Amino acid sequence: MTREATEDTQLGEEDLENLPGGAKAAIEAVLMVIDQPATEEELAAGLGLTVDKVSALLAELQREYSGYTVKAPDMDQASHAGFGSSPRGFELRNIAGGWRIYSRTDFADIVGKYVLEGQTARLTQAALETLAVIAYRQPVSRARVSAIRGVNVDSVVRTLAQRGLIEDSGTDPESGAMLYRTTSYFLERMGIGSVAELPQLSPHLPGLDGIAEYYDAEGI
Repeated sequence: MTREATEDTQLGEEDLENLPGGAKAAIEAVLMVIDQPATEEELAAGLGLTVDKVSALLAELQREYSGYTVKAPDMDQASHAGFGSSPRGFELRNIAGGWRIYSRTDFADIVGKYVLEGQTARLTQAALETLAVIAYRQPVSRARVSAIRGVNVDSVVRTLAQRGLIEDSGTDPESGAMLYRTTSYFLERMGIGSVAELPQLSPHLPGLDGIAEYYDAEGI
């Protein structure tokens, strides 16, 4: 690639401001097409802006989508791309270490019904149970997951990997077995920033008396 071609592909803030809506609209255009959250540093590098500028514009977009309207005295502090007077059906969230546009949580039932009704591509109960074991015990091998669930999970693990919910995490130093962990896509789908935010299991576990009753009921 020639020097001239390289320079042509490197846009700066001045170039963005000549586009409709300016730098804020440019960030918005990128956010509309990414398939995973982007960090402020990634957005800044891709658009030729400073990280501080990107942070400010992301905060502005977030307020705008939530129905924030700039008052007259504040107009000189805002960009020229325009402001909404009522909440949008989508929102800008910082999840799994980056920013992405999502449908607003208030409309989850409506969107879920529209998107999922009649589909057969949802995870099965077996896949959900296997994913839960991996999420709480990661990094973990297929053999360990199978032992916990009491069934072979090879095909389910392959399905979860194909869906991008789990990935390889090296090998066990003792057994040499492949280990698995959840992905950033899993965090995104769960709406959390890290696995540390998963619900605690201890409140749902039985006490000592309850465990005895469980064993009796299972005939163990």
